[in-house]
Amino acid sequence: MYNIPGHHHISMITKNASQNNHFYRHVLGLRRVKVTVNQDDPSMYHLFYGDKTGSPGTELSFFEIPPVGKTYRGTNAITKIGLLVPSIASLSYWKARFEQHGVKHSDMTTYAHRPAIHFEDSEGLRMVLLVSNGAKVWHWQTWEKSEVPAEHQIQGMGSVEMTVRRLDLLAAILTELFGYTEISRTEEEAIFQSIQGEVFGEIVVKYLDGPSEKPGRGSIHHLAIRVKNDSELAYWEQQLKQRGFPSSGIVDRYYFKSLYFRESNGILFEIATDGPGFTVDGEVEHLGEKLDLPPFLEGRRTEIEKNLKPIDEY
Repeated sequence: MYNIPGHHHISMITKNASQNNHFYRHVLGLRRVKVTVNQDDPSMYHLFYGDKTGSPGTELSFFEIPPVGKTYRGTNAITKIGLLVPSIASLSYWKARFEQHGVKHSDMTTYAHRPAIHFEDSEGLRMVLLVSNGAKVWHWQTWEKSEVPAEHQIQGMGSVEMTVRRLDLLAAILTELFGYTEISRTEEEAIFQSIQGEVFGEIVVKYLDGPSEKPGRGSIHHLAIRVKNDSELAYWEQQLKQRGFPSSGIVDRYYFKSLYFRESNGILFEIATDGPGFTVDGEVEHLGEKLDLPPFLEGRRTEIEKNLKPIDEY
């Protein structure tokens, strides 16, 4: 049986690519590593932010949908993203930075047994900074041109929160299918790790009855978990089939290959390969500077660019 090495990326919905670009680059200090389009609907941007190269485990991605409405929060949804920072001193730095930039945030607190600060972007996407204590994504690389000092930069994704009506069903998928370890459990919450002791593959599952979330701007579309290569992806495709879970089948996204499936609460998971990565069509020093299209869309570049509103830099 293969192991899941951690999170790969997480994908959200934004109403405004320019505002989104400003917040994640100039407030959070992440690198915009890829400007591309939704391959299933090339009329919308797909933006990726992360470390220097957009390493697996560091990527936050956004689909721009200008007409999208507000999110009506509820259950059966991915509800929070943990982002790792190096130290308690980093939390102090970020608290002051959030105050400087007018970012909605909490006081210092704890989350999933770690020192933390909760915050939201301008569209209400809920996130939490977590002290990593050295547990950053193993291959994370400093972004030298970030507006955030290297000693306080976000070091990738940590705990991802999912809120569901049927906690035991999601727990079974994580532990029995994917081999996650359950490290704590109460009636209201369970915590799972893909690699025991490591936060960069951690999923926090909360129980909540009631209406399902209605997605909109600032909502989380899906979580992608990592596999190393094509053969591992094929293995997981077979495992899903054997357990009766319909999937998308393997899809070539050019920057990685992946498949999609929903567990019994309706949470959408993607399983994505580590490679070839975002440098397959660009040099490291120029990542994210222009619109990149996979080869099968390159012939439509003129049409695609005509339908995209330029991203304002401010």
